[in-house]
Amino acid sequence: MPARSENAADSRLRVLVVDDDRKLCRLIHDYLEPLGYEVTAAYNGPEGLEIALQESFSAVILDVMLPGMNGFDVLRELRAKSAVPVLMLTGRGEEPDRIVGLELGADDYLPKTFSTRELLARLRAVIRRSTLVRAPEEPRAPQVVVGDLHLDPEARVAALGDQPLPLTAIEFDLLLALAKATGRVKTREQLLNDVVDRNFDAFDRSIDVHISSLRRKLGDDPKLPRFIVTVRSAGYMMRKPGSEGLP
Repeated sequence: MPARSENAADSRLRVLVVDDDRKLCRLIHDYLEPLGYEVTAAYNGPEGLEIALQESFSAVILDVMLPGMNGFDVLRELRAKSAVPVLMLTGRGEEPDRIVGLELGADDYLPKTFSTRELLARLRAVIRRSTLVRAPEEPRAPQVVVGDLHLDPEARVAALGDQPLPLTAIEFDLLLALAKATGRVKTREQLLNDVVDRNFDAFDRSIDVHISSLRRKLGDDPKLPRFIVTVRSAGYMMRKPGSEGLP
């Protein structure tokens, strides 16, 4: 169990909102501030990127359409230097925007028609995934090892051989969920429930996008995978070391 309640944790969280819609920034500020969040706003891409890299934030809420530099370019530059959780805002929640954002390393997405309660739920979820803490009396979680893939759930770091893997919070959780179930198929719905912590559409493609990103980082060929196997019409499975052939 977490060592402190969500409300207690909220009081120490800083959030950066990058959006040229000043009214929306004010709405987010006025909603989150009474809940204990410290909210900073930036109104264009370059300014948002500079602030995100110079200061420490628990999460960034990032719009796609921005003056000076669009949200995708901001995210690309940010991910080269930071693993801060990013919640993308899309104008109409269109799938192409969501997929591009996820491929670039966004942790989740939210259409601009969001309710404040949904914003808070998504924000807490992406932050919680990156800041899970262990109560002092709880034993340290053991490392998970699959061949030369090593995952440390406590430190939330992963390595392939002696090379660290630069994973986003959701990528780490997804890889950990698969590794813990090595040799067993996990459906997309199970994986969404394991790592995304939100309601989802029946045809949500976010898991597929994250799997694709993981494969790139693992150097895994989907046709001849060492690690992540696609099980047609079922889901995904972490291959047991030394196993041969597809299921």
